Amino acid sequence: MDNYTNYAQAELGLWRYQMKKPPSFTGRVTHGVQSKINDWIPEKVHLAITAAIENMVKAVISGSSWIVPKPHESLSLKQREFKVRNRIKWYRNTASVEGAVTGAGGILLGFADFPAFLTIKMKMLFDIAALYGFDTKNYQERLFLLYIFQISFSTQSRRNDLIGLLENWDSYRHDLPEDLGAFDWRTFQLDYRDYIDLAKLAQLVPIIGAGVGAIANYRLTEHLGKNAMNAFRLRVLK
Repeated sequence: MDNYTNYAQAELGLWRYQMKKPPSFTGRVTHGVQSKINDWIPEKVHLAITAAIENMVKAVISGSSWIVPKPHESLSLKQREFKVRNRIKWYRNTASVEGAVTGAGGILLGFADFPAFLTIKMKMLFDIAALYGFDTKNYQERLFLLYIFQISFSTQSRRNDLIGLLENWDSYRHDLPEDLGAFDWRTFQLDYRDYIDLAKLAQLVPIIGAGVGAIANYRLTEHLGKNAMNAFRLRVLK
């Protein structure tokens, strides 16, 4: 095993430890408050938001799956991850600019940030998958990306549940639902909204919105990229 592989294994071990840590007191309190707020929201609103996010993500996944590069199969792990880091950097900077532009436009453009930023993050995941050698035209691989997305933008308690699924993907994939419609979209949208609400809410405020949008998008994209790297390491470093 070469030095770089040892380094990647060490990073992966630390990441797995972080994913399996029990929820903190602050995290439990915050999640409890968010759950109460969600309970106050009418069911019709939840259904509408769930349907909107489901359709939006499906559209992004269907569109992105045809424009990603072909799987890279002849690269060393070090070469792959050099390219992956460059792609994360590119998408991180692109998301930051997008957040600044929509944040500067106030509430109306702030709402436009949601689908634009979602597209950027999903497209990055497709590129990372291809660089690790996985064919995202395969339905199971697209579902794997959704779970990476979910573990990145969820509570610590949810991460505790999802990490086992990612660690045992080869066994779990045989029991996958037959289509994306069977995916738990309600939980997906609640986790995502609860995670990014505080980070993105100030983006709608005039004057400071541009700066907040740039920083939030930068950090959230980098966070997703790092989680994606480690999720794929689970599969290539066996």
